[in-house]
Amino acid sequence: MRIIRDYQFVEKADRGASAAIGNFDGVHLGHQYVIDIARAQAADQAVPLGVMTFEPHPRQYFAPKSSPFRLMSAETRAHRLEKLGIERLYELSFNDTLSSLSPQDFASRVIVDGLGLSHVVIGEDFHFGKGRAGTSGDMVALGDQLGFGVTVAPLMSDDVGEVSSTAIRDALSEGRPRDAARMLGHWHRMDGEVIRGDQRGRDLGYPTANMSIAGLHPPKFGVYAVQIDILTGIHKGSYGGAASIGTRPMFGENLPNLESFIFDFKGDIYGEDISVALIDYLRPEEVFDNVDALIAQMDADCARARDILANL
Repeated sequence: MRIIRDYQFVEKADRGASAAIGNFDGVHLGHQYVIDIARAQAADQAVPLGVMTFEPHPRQYFAPKSSPFRLMSAETRAHRLEKLGIERLYELSFNDTLSSLSPQDFASRVIVDGLGLSHVVIGEDFHFGKGRAGTSGDMVALGDQLGFGVTVAPLMSDDVGEVSSTAIRDALSEGRPRDAARMLGHWHRMDGEVIRGDQRGRDLGYPTANMSIAGLHPPKFGVYAVQIDILTGIHKGSYGGAASIGTRPMFGENLPNLESFIFDFKGDIYGEDISVALIDYLRPEEVFDNVDALIAQMDADCARARDILANL
C-alpha cells in the first residue's frame, strides 16, 4: 500500500483510483461496506483501490482541546486498511488550506485535478467542504459536472441499531467490548510501544507490558481478558493475557494507561510494538485493603481470563 499525503504532488501511478472517502475511525463494518463498493468499481475499471482520509481528524483540528475520542491512531488505521487490500491511502493533511475549500473547490482541486479519481464512494451522511456545506447529493452533482463517478452508500445497521464510530465508543465506555467487536467486524485493539512503568507488577509476581493510551478514546476503566500480539522483535507472536486500563488507584493518582500481563511469557519487550485486543470486561478498578488482597484478586482475574480465552 502506498500512502499519499499531498494531493498537489501526485505521481501518475497514484492517480485514477476508485476511492472511498471518510475518516474511517475504527474501520468498522459500515466503513468496510463503503470500501467494498469502491473495490468493485476498481475491479470493473481496472484501477487501484483507494481510501481518502484526513490527518489529523477534522474534529481534532477544530477542537484540539476536546477529550480523546479516536478509536485508532493513524498508524493503526493504515495497518487495518492495508489488511483490507487498499492499494492507495490518500491520507491528506487537514490544514487551513484544505479546510477552507468550498465543496466545488474540494471536488475540482482535490478529487479531479489533484488525485484524478475515477470514482468515489461516500456514505449518505457524508459532508465536505468549508463548514461541512457539501452533502452527498452535492457530490453526485459535482461528479456529473466534473466527470467522475459517485456512489452513495446507505448507512449500515444491525439488529441492535446503527453501526457507527459513536456507537462503538459508547459500547467501549460501558465495558461492552463484544458489542464493539460486533460493529467493528474485529476485536477493538489498542496499539503502541511498550514503555517502562513503575515495575510494581513485577514485584507482585505479575510483570506487565505498559502502553500509553494518550489520544485514544478510553474504554471503561477496569480489568479485561485480552489477546496480545507482539508485532516486533524476537518474541513476535500472539498470546493470551489479562490487562488493566485506568489510573491504578491502589497506588495513588496516575495518568491512564494500559498494562497487560501476558500468560506463560518470559522475555524483554521494552520498546517493541504490541497490539492489545479487548475480549471481555471482567471488573472495575478497585482499591484493596492490602497487597495480598490485590494479588488474590489478580489470581482470580487471570483464571477467569484464561477460561474466557480458551472458549473463544
